[in-house]
Amino acid sequence: MKRLILLRHGQSQWNLENRFTGWTDVDLSEAGRQEAAEAGRKLKQAEIYPQIAFTSYLRRAIHTQQIVLSTIERDWIPEIKDWHLNERHYGALQGLNKADTAEKYGEAQVHEWRRSFDVIPPLLTTDDPRYPGHDTRYAHLSQAQLPLAESLRDTIARVKACWEELISPCFVNYDTALITAHGNSLRGLAMTLLNLTASEIVSVEIPTGTPWIFELGDRLNVTESHYL
Repeated sequence: MKRLILLRHGQSQWNLENRFTGWTDVDLSEAGRQEAAEAGRKLKQAEIYPQIAFTSYLRRAIHTQQIVLSTIERDWIPEIKDWHLNERHYGALQGLNKADTAEKYGEAQVHEWRRSFDVIPPLLTTDDPRYPGHDTRYAHLSQAQLPLAESLRDTIARVKACWEELISPCFVNYDTALITAHGNSLRGLAMTLLNLTASEIVSVEIPTGTPWIFELGDRLNVTESHYL
């Protein structure tokens, strides 16, 4: 039997401040660090120990994973960081307070940007300091790979490619894998694993710091899933 653990990072500082985060590299709040430690304790209590771990390029996910692996005394397992697991890129909304943005553009418009499947929020420009092309961690990517903003559809497409090309092959050598990532990138994985439709996935809400366990069959089909 194979097992996959999906874990959304603990509360970040911008979660706490109710701001659009996306690819902005915001760290965990103190509550988020506590959530990460509690996630590790839940895994330890359930005796679920990953043998390999994947995360994004963003420190709120990286630090969550480090805390979890330290808590379960698995700091030594292989860890792979991949930008495809980054959060959805919110374009020109990044850094804005969600309530202030709703007041400016209307709640219906902000809800559409946040919760629709294929609507893209306002785009960045390449001279904007928030454009990922200015960040050295993405220097190896082509301009075509660097988003100005993304819909949920776009995010799911890159996460699905990561699953098929990087994550699923690891189960040849490992029985249990941990993916520590973000609300929308994990929704992309859940959509792929559970064969959800576009209308079904937009209503899926993944809580922070709560391990989501997937039991997988021989063909990596989901036989059962539950939260710890």
